[in-house]
Amino acid sequence: MMILPKNKREDFYFGLMMVTGMALVMITYNFIRNDLFGTLSLGEIVLQYVLGFIVAFVIEMFVVGPIAKKAAFSLPYDKSKKVYVILSLAFCMVTGMVLCMSLYGLISSSLADSLGEGSLLKHYFSIVFHNYILAFPLQLIVMGPLVRFLFIKFVANKNAAKLAA
Repeated sequence: MMILPKNKREDFYFGLMMVTGMALVMITYNFIRNDLFGTLSLGEIVLQYVLGFIVAFVIEMFVVGPIAKKAAFSLPYDKSKKVYVILSLAFCMVTGMVLCMSLYGLISSSLADSLGEGSLLKHYFSIVFHNYILAFPLQLIVMGPLVRFLFIKFVANKNAAKLAA
């Protein structure tokens, strides 16, 4: 059964759960890809996780989320089939988040003077490409199903029980 958030409260929890999982994996991926685990101190790593999560959550809730939902529901497909809704939402959300968070990564790398040679545009598109090839399958195969399972178990069923009482 594919359950989607039904109200703003559920949408908030679903978004929080999704951003937490995606940010954790994507930040770790970028640390590994840029060989930063051996370079940064534990405090710097924790700071990067916290900042990355905060930026991702704010962008998801206030920028990408609303735009992606509007875009996903304006696409021409059978919206009565939840699998199509989930796929279109995933595609729009991942695309928006990768574009925005790759910009965040580019700015962070630029401020740390760790970009190397080449234009900012070249670096940006390289970051977008590398992030997208992990983020989209991660969203579809791992985080989407996992978050929906946890959402049903801990959020949606609790709300249904409250409404029934």
